[in-house]
Amino acid sequence: MHERLKVFLVDDHALFRSGIRAEIADRVWICGEAGDVDTAVAGIVERRPAVVLLDVHLPPPGAVGPVAPTSKGGVAVIEGVRRAGADAVAFLALSASDAPQDVIDVIRAGARGYVTKALSADDLVAAIRRVAGGDAVFSPRLAGYVLDAFAAIPVTQVDEELAQLTAREREVLQLVARGYTYREIAERLVISTKTVETHVSSVLRKLQLANRHQLSRWAAERNIS
Repeated sequence: MHERLKVFLVDDHALFRSGIRAEIADRVWICGEAGDVDTAVAGIVERRPAVVLLDVHLPPPGAVGPVAPTSKGGVAVIEGVRRAGADAVAFLALSASDAPQDVIDVIRAGARGYVTKALSADDLVAAIRRVAGGDAVFSPRLAGYVLDAFAAIPVTQVDEELAQLTAREREVLQLVARGYTYREIAERLVISTKTVETHVSSVLRKLQLANRHQLSRWAAERNIS
């Protein structure tokens, strides 16, 4: 018997959310739902679900009146939740779109998988459980988009520079690039502030940079965040 995982639904169509509830609420715990970015971020941070089912096409944050949904709305939900410190929440994109750029954008933002709304209820529940367990899940054709996107990234000097860094140093670099303070980084990585400072010093030395402001700019220029 599977434990009922906490799941939060994000979709701007209330009828679709009702349909998902009707199909899977007997097997997962639907702990909340939202139809826009701000409500979604607040609800997810408050309720801390194991998995968020996220429609990637949502009106952008702060939208007033009829605004066409875009994939930037879905990305904004993930980024907002991460900024609030809810790093343990896993995101599974559930969308009618199978456009390659939509898939790539939301995966780069931090989603653990991407499936289309043509999925059966049984397969959706299985995907939710796999994502909650740490797996990456994609509808078959969509996985190819992600592999192609990463295969297309050329080997450059940036790769050589990043290759100098340890896995922990790369984690610290990414958090510095996102604007976190040393104390916030320490809390997220469960290490001391002194250790964070040591890692930053090492990164600066290896990349031949003078301070964290140069480091942030270096990361931004290379889309590292």
